[in-house]
Amino acid sequence: MFDALLFDLGKVLLDWDPRHYYARHFPGDAAGLERFVREVVAPEWILEMDAGKPAAQAIAERSRRFPAHAALIALWSSGWPHMLRGEIPGSVAILAELRARGRRLYALTNFSAETFPLARARHAFLGWFDDLVVSGEHGMVKPDPRIYRLAIARCALVPARTVFVDDSAVNVAAGRAAGLHALHFTSPARLRAELAALGLL
Repeated sequence: MFDALLFDLGKVLLDWDPRHYYARHFPGDAAGLERFVREVVAPEWILEMDAGKPAAQAIAERSRRFPAHAALIALWSSGWPHMLRGEIPGSVAILAELRARGRRLYALTNFSAETFPLARARHAFLGWFDDLVVSGEHGMVKPDPRIYRLAIARCALVPARTVFVDDSAVNVAAGRAAGLHALHFTSPARLRAELAALGLL
C-alpha cells in the first residue's frame, strides 16, 4: 500500500535544540533559560530563518527588539553548531532498516539554507534520501500547504501511498490535509511500532 516515506529531520532524526548551546549561559537558572528560548530565540523567530531570512538580518532585528539580550542573540550563528548535538540513534536505525528494505526515502524539513550544509556534512545518513526539500531553499516553511505540494511534486509522491513523519502536531495535521498518511513522532519505539503495523518494517 505504501511505497515512500517522507521524513522531518529536526527532533525526529537530528537532536537539535537551542538549549544545547544556551544552557551554558544560564548556569543554575533553568527557568531563565526556558524564558530565553521561549521568548527571545523563539520558535517563530527561528522559522523566519528556516523560511530564508539571512541569519545576520534576523539577529539584527531580534537584537533591536530585545536589546537586553543582544549579546546572547549575537551568539546564535557561532553557537549553532553546538545546538546540533547529533543524530537520534533509534530513529536513524529505523531509517537504515527502511533503506535496507529498498524503501523510497525523502525528507521535508524546516531548516535554514545557511545551516543545512553543516548538518549534511556531519551526518552521512542525510545522503540516504532520494531527495530532500529544505524550506530555506524555497522561501516557505511547514505547515504552509505550498511546501507539501512542492515536496509531493518534486519527489513524485502519491500522497495516499506516502507515510509522512513529523514531531510537530501542526505539521502532521497539514500533512494529512495534503493527503499524506501522517504520523506524529514522539519516540523511536512508537515510530517503529507504527511502521511495522503498516508493513514497512
